[in-house]
Order: sequence, then structure tokens, then C-alpha cells
Amino acid sequence: MSDRPVLRIVRGEPDAAELAALTAVVAGLASSGAPAAEDKPKSAWNERAALLRRPLHHGPGAWRASGLPR
Repeated sequence: MSDRPVLRIVRGEPDAAELAALTAVVAGLASSGAPAAEDKPKSAWNERAALLRRPLHHGPGAWRASGLPR
């Protein structure tokens, strides 16, 4: 295992109880098993590509096809 510390205090001087509380919270979050934000499926409602206009093609029936979803 690495000799690098997991937690580092950069400001202040916490006492033992504050360090214990911080360690418990960090350990609880690490072992919660909750999926990370990038693991969650994305909703089609939030898809930004759906807001972009698709190119319009010319030719017979193009006016009708321009109003139909793909």
C-alpha cells in the first residue's frame, strides 16, 4: 500500500473528534456502493443534440420528410 496519506489537513488544527468524524464520513461515502454520477443513465430529456436542427434534404417529398421525426 502507498505511504501517501488519504486525508490531508490544509488549514486549521482539528481535534481528534473532528478528525474521527471526517474519517467516518469519507469512509462511509467510499463504501456506500452508490454509483458515481457518470455511471447513471442519461435522460433523453437532457440530450442537447436533440435541440440541434438536422440538415434538410432536397428532392421529392422533402417538405413532408422535414416535419417527420427520424
